[in-house]
Amino acid sequence: MGKVKAKVKMNQHALNRISGAATEALQQTLSGSKHSILNEIMAAEVVPKQTGELERSAFVDDSQAKRGQLSVVYDTPYARRLYWHPEYNFRRDKNRNAQGLWLEAWAKGKKENVIKRVFSSLWKKLAGGFIK
Repeated sequence: MGKVKAKVKMNQHALNRISGAATEALQQTLSGSKHSILNEIMAAEVVPKQTGELERSAFVDDSQAKRGQLSVVYDTPYARRLYWHPEYNFRRDKNRNAQGLWLEAWAKGKKENVIKRVFSSLWKKLAGGFIK
């Protein structure tokens, strides 16, 4: 058998574009577009609501975006207690689907594929034709 030699030249511009597009798509998936997951969570009315402060405290922590990690944060002193206690009897006059563990459907449940579809669509669009 003969030897085969191959020379590979990487298109650094394309790789940088794809990488940057992935970071931007991730940020838009969670909070940057009108179809973002954060907006979808609000529309689903799953966050317990009395005064609305818990919902208003929600934001996306993008400090680790370059590493591919974003977090949805609810920044109130009682957010953790409400989240981890689904057995509480949450009032439903303001948010009809109020519950504990309100992010689980998007993290590991029925809506997990929504995040993947939104990210994929945005990544393709932002990559400028480098991803088919």
